Amino acid sequence: MIDISDVKTPCYIIDEDKLEKNLSVLKRVGEFSGAKILLAQKAYSIYQTYPLISKYLSGVASSSLFEARLGREYVNGEVHIFAPAYRADEIDGIIKYADHIVFNSAADWRRYKDRMAVSQKKFECGLRINPEYSEQKTEIYDPCARFSRMGMTADALADEDISGIDGLHFHTMCEQGADVLWRTIRVVDEKFENHLKQVKWLNFGGGHHITKEGYDIDLLVKCIKYMQDKYNLEIYLEPGEAVALNAGYLVTEVLDIMHNGMDIAIVDASAECHMPDVIEMPYRPDIIGSGKAGEYCYTYRLGGPTCLAGDIIGDYSFEKPLKRGDRLVLCDMAIYSMVKNNTFNGINLPDIALYSEKNGIRVIKSFGYEDFKSRL
Repeated sequence: MIDISDVKTPCYIIDEDKLEKNLSVLKRVGEFSGAKILLAQKAYSIYQTYPLISKYLSGVASSSLFEARLGREYVNGEVHIFAPAYRADEIDGIIKYADHIVFNSAADWRRYKDRMAVSQKKFECGLRINPEYSEQKTEIYDPCARFSRMGMTADALADEDISGIDGLHFHTMCEQGADVLWRTIRVVDEKFENHLKQVKWLNFGGGHHITKEGYDIDLLVKCIKYMQDKYNLEIYLEPGEAVALNAGYLVTEVLDIMHNGMDIAIVDASAECHMPDVIEMPYRPDIIGSGKAGEYCYTYRLGGPTCLAGDIIGDYSFEKPLKRGDRLVLCDMAIYSMVKNNTFNGINLPDIALYSEKNGIRVIKSFGYEDFKSRL
């Protein structure tokens, strides 16, 4: 157990040992299958750990010019980028930093085709496809929902000349297993067969829960080999969550206890500011030593310090009553937390620390008033 007694709260802690364990699993998948695995920076972009990540993965996937630049500056590997549309004043920078540029539409690709043709830098172009098949239940995370802006359907691509396109990219999954991928690639295979014969690589996107306990790695390898063998394609995967799954924590302290129909604990970590997906997804993060409401003797609703009425982390029970100054450790906080946090209400951002059994806890980033002020 990490000693959190001297940590200034709130604080994100990245467990480098668990991060490396995940990376080892992903590297083995690449070695078994021949696929190249990239870190999706939209989920995790703590660049101080990129030297470690570079030892295991083939590069990074980016969603913007800034992410592409970050990957180029700190990762020894490939830099890929996808965006629903590219800005004219950023395309030269994207060409500078990226090795693969994936366009959301053939029209956007054609828009920049001439500018890309005169570049001295070598890079490849891809198109995102929408197979119109997804098993994602949360609509906000479903790229194949009705009227989705993500990628070209088979009908939209049918009459397009894709000469000059090097690869295709689909991303339809979120926190799902290889069984979903297997059913998805069969749809991709059926709908885009003619186009797959014209390209040299295929990117399976992200959403693969590869490092989750019980994930069927053999079936994942089967999926990869199927497309490799049928079309002689190089395969890419770009998981974000799987890279840092269960490798991070958020340490918070109880500020006050009150009662209004139930016991309520106000903590110094905010769902709204420090872990937005708790509200957006929504989901209830695990807390070490706690249970579901009513499971143990003392149940509390945990709320954040902002003025948002809905700044609620969830309902939890404990074996002993909480008191002011108690510390709680929220789990799986390396992903979609630091990349999405904000300073609503002027609430300060948590420190960021690295932990390893060898080196202990090292704070790598602290924030203050100037960080809040400079964003306005």
